[in-house]
Amino acid sequence: MWRLLYNLGLLVSMPIVIVLLLVKPRCRRGLLQRMGWQAHASDKCHEDRPVIWVHAVSLGEAVAAAPLVKSLQQHHPEFRYIVTTVTETGREAVEQRLGGVAEHQYAPLDFPWAVASMVNRWRPRAYLFLETELWPNVLWMLRDRQVPVILVNGRLSSRSFRRQTLLGVRSLYQSVVQSITLCLMQSERDRQRIIALGADPTRVYTTGNIKFDQPLPVEQARAREDRDFGLDRSEMLILAGSTHGGEEEILVAAYRRMLDIHPLAVLMLAPRHIERVGQVESMVRGMGLAVERKSHVNATGTGSRVIILDTRGELARAYREATVAFVGGTLVPVGGHNLLEPAAWGKPVLFGPYTDHCAEVATMLEAAGGGRRVKDIDELVRACDEWLANAQAREQAGQAARRVVLENQGALKRSLELIESCLASVGHH
Repeated sequence: MWRLLYNLGLLVSMPIVIVLLLVKPRCRRGLLQRMGWQAHASDKCHEDRPVIWVHAVSLGEAVAAAPLVKSLQQHHPEFRYIVTTVTETGREAVEQRLGGVAEHQYAPLDFPWAVASMVNRWRPRAYLFLETELWPNVLWMLRDRQVPVILVNGRLSSRSFRRQTLLGVRSLYQSVVQSITLCLMQSERDRQRIIALGADPTRVYTTGNIKFDQPLPVEQARAREDRDFGLDRSEMLILAGSTHGGEEEILVAAYRRMLDIHPLAVLMLAPRHIERVGQVESMVRGMGLAVERKSHVNATGTGSRVIILDTRGELARAYREATVAFVGGTLVPVGGHNLLEPAAWGKPVLFGPYTDHCAEVATMLEAAGGGRRVKDIDELVRACDEWLANAQAREQAGQAARRVVLENQGALKRSLELIESCLASVGHH
């Protein structure tokens, strides 16, 4: 019954969904493919090769998926690997990190004909999806065709869990979750939650967070004064990554206050959605500060200013230049983004109170002294000032943050072992 109701609801909402996708520039591309109305050119070239389908909704999941897909491809080169994403940033991450290993295609919208079109073309031997992208038609259809479905790096935020356990939709999610062959969850909290949603406890494992297993950045040998992003060697960079509206205003106001004590501080804002760059630039100018886009940075310019990172794929590298890092989506109720990127560079990490999407990592960083939670502008100014003023405290915090990354690696290996056992049962017929 749920399947019928769900698909009727999708049909009714179809015009709205299409309009929303056309309005959002980051979702407009590949619309015919997403609707199942256009095949990808590469499908005709590889019809004879069995497919492993990996779904990574956006940038963070695509980055986390890269080492996983590379390892699978090394052990099973006989498969063709297709990684689907919903967003453009996800597509770029797949193309940058998995070129020659896997190909990118857009994920089908969850309309039954769109899902059937892709499943019929690819005939996947296994479907792996990251975090918790529970698309009912995808999971139901793969279950009908006895394709193993593996949830990797699974997590259920408090908001998602509350929504999915509402009385009216609980049995819908139960039928969806029961289609999953193997649930590899980030934490014990996530394991308990997916079991509460209806997953078979014998198929649920706590494997840890594979984001800890990203290859650690290597500091290239270079002169101390050699810095990127138009920064002078005497300047201290406060880098705020993956920021959202409402948050940038707080960061800029805090930066204005800090300039009295640290005139050599520079603020770099990296908006989570690059199409907001113009809006952020106007806001900074309206607050009376000099502002420039990274793509137009004058390498000789120094002095107090705000730089806006308006180029894609550079945030992870930009953290190398940071004196102090702040990770966005945490001062506004978004739930937080990747705290591990700055930590991997050995940078002290600041974040706000809203860390539901990265709760475990936030707790670890706080406990180790490598990260600090700030709840308002006063705490943000105080924490930044402390680390900017005291090089020794800053270095200790940065090293503590990096240790958290190093000491929690191993989730990728554990996940791969369980995926391997599942693939072995599929065979290659």
